Amino acid sequence: MATDNGTDSPVPRERVRAVHEMTLDAPGQEPPFLDLALLEARARDSLPRAVFDYYAGGSETETTMREAPDSWRSWRLRPRVLRGVTAPRLGTELLGSAVGTPIGVAPWAYQGMAHPDGELATARAAVATGALMTASTSATHTLEEIVAETGDSPAWFQLYRLHSTAHTEDLARRAGDAGYRALVMTVDVPLLGRRHRDLTNAFALPEGLRMANHPAAGDERPDLRDLATATWTFDDIARFGEVSGLPVVVKGVLRGDDAVRCVQAGASAVWVSTHGGRQADPAIASAHALPEIVDAVGDDAEVYADGGIRTGSDVLTALALGARAVFLGRPTAWGLADGGADGVARVLAGLTEELAHMMVLCGLEDVRSVPRDSVRAAR
Repeated sequence: MATDNGTDSPVPRERVRAVHEMTLDAPGQEPPFLDLALLEARARDSLPRAVFDYYAGGSETETTMREAPDSWRSWRLRPRVLRGVTAPRLGTELLGSAVGTPIGVAPWAYQGMAHPDGELATARAAVATGALMTASTSATHTLEEIVAETGDSPAWFQLYRLHSTAHTEDLARRAGDAGYRALVMTVDVPLLGRRHRDLTNAFALPEGLRMANHPAAGDERPDLRDLATATWTFDDIARFGEVSGLPVVVKGVLRGDDAVRCVQAGASAVWVSTHGGRQADPAIASAHALPEIVDAVGDDAEVYADGGIRTGSDVLTALALGARAVFLGRPTAWGLADGGADGVARVLAGLTEELAHMMVLCGLEDVRSVPRDSVRAAR
């Protein structure tokens, strides 16, 4: 289960805070590095318990969520020396769109609970740092409002199959019309995982917030158990690609054979994800599923990953294992809760800086060509 401070670390947050204050010239200043544990502790202190638990919690025993960060550290870096690398290239392309960093924002719901500007603040942070944002169907701003904040910068729209087929098709069509660059089909939610924290707290969207991309008629604060009303099939990949006019990314894949079938059905990319440990539990970690999926699809599709990425070395490990990019969920939630757009930007820029630092240490000059032999499984 989760630890008593709601983090992946067994260290109580009071001790975490004390250790960090010892590193500063004066207590209360910001640490001179990205400190995600401290951001999470601040979010826990500032957010209502039910809101924090919604963001922080996983399903069942929370084993998948708890193991995710350590799974990236089950790999070991193999640095190269004497390569003369001083300023590695961090920019890459995702489905043909240029981005300034291979670290993007995963779709996560109800961002208006973390900060009044919600998804709009996250979009601004993504633009400021050259990152790609994925907007969620379950956003507190409309998909049009969110993409308007990104301007010429690329953004993707994540699609759930909710309510009627006609409404889901309308969302896909609107995403294409609004200027999103890809449609992300989340396929690992045929029904919600048993999220014990949410059940204990009887979680519901707070008064005053709305599910802006859901039908206007009826209850705008539905029971979470009603959010997954129909399942996807492989046939839907081509169907919703055609409806939206966008390349399709299939998110929530953990098996090589499924990845191959997604590509054969028309997917342009496959996103390795455990849904933040909020669905099947215990499930294989993204860090362990990623190599199989990369090997299975080869050059036929781009592959992305999320799940427990907390450091620049985690990002570098994912790139070495074949991911084109990685995406962050909870770290951006803590950043948004702590400082709005500036807080999210600190997270994205901080991890990108860590990645650049680690690439120099490992003699690697381009995020687009990190060799597989840059990592090896730990004994």
